[in-house]
Amino acid sequence: MQVSRPFRTAIVPAAGMGTRFLPTTKTVPKELLPVVDTPGIEMVAAEAADAGASRLLIVTAPGKDAVVAHFEPQPELESTLAARGKEALAAKVRRAAELIEVATVTQDEPKGLGHAVGCAGDALAADEEAVAVLLPDDLVLPSGVLTRMAEVRARHGGSVLCAFDVPREQISAYGVFDVEDTADPDVKRVKDMVEKPPADKAPSTYATAGRYLLDREIFDALKRITPGAGGELQLTDAVALLIAEGHPVHVVVHRGGRHDLGNPAGYARAFVDFALAHPDYGPALHNWLAERLTWTGSGVRGA
Repeated sequence: MQVSRPFRTAIVPAAGMGTRFLPTTKTVPKELLPVVDTPGIEMVAAEAADAGASRLLIVTAPGKDAVVAHFEPQPELESTLAARGKEALAAKVRRAAELIEVATVTQDEPKGLGHAVGCAGDALAADEEAVAVLLPDDLVLPSGVLTRMAEVRARHGGSVLCAFDVPREQISAYGVFDVEDTADPDVKRVKDMVEKPPADKAPSTYATAGRYLLDREIFDALKRITPGAGGELQLTDAVALLIAEGHPVHVVVHRGGRHDLGNPAGYARAFVDFALAHPDYGPALHNWLAERLTWTGSGVRGA
């Protein structure tokens, strides 16, 4: 099924303090930490643009101007690189500014993902019926799940979320879907959502994966929920409210991979994975890792 621009705006919540990466995030926003040579938020912006978004709406916090500055043109740097014959590098510098239009809204205090998304409601045009939400901590691989989600929304209406099938012993770290099957084995109708349930109480092993295609009704629901898990306004609670009121919600079960950039261990895995796939760095890194993994000493060996 061909879907033409199912949404125009992609919301990216980026107001967090990045506490798990301190002290680095005292001065460098977590969203700008490079995965090899490209910040995670630029990768997410490219994914949104590929899926048809024309505007990236970044929910930011006071003092995090550097996140937005990354998407602004840098003509002096570009001209300097071009004058030195480094056209390929100049093109990399231009890429972020050319990807997509970028706008911002400010979340003045951290009140949860639901509150962050709700801050963006007034910035949408009156005729926007749906909005995408992409969490910058999540890299969903391969790219393209938003396009699949748009196809499901065109067929079923309502809101569509992305899910991963995760081992039950890990399920308590996620928002979890209570689902029933449809004719498509990778599309499930959602009956309810639970935020971070104990493994033995989880209604399924289908977990949220940082990609949402939400009907505009979500913003009204966000105004009507109360603080949930962690004392914060949870986006999952707003989705659950819509389900309870008869709003259709489906998930697309993504069979690809995922990297979590929100913690140092996940970030390290993503960096290594992307570096191994890089034509310039991959072969040498592969050889070094093979040698490093045979070394049984303790500590960090000098370069």
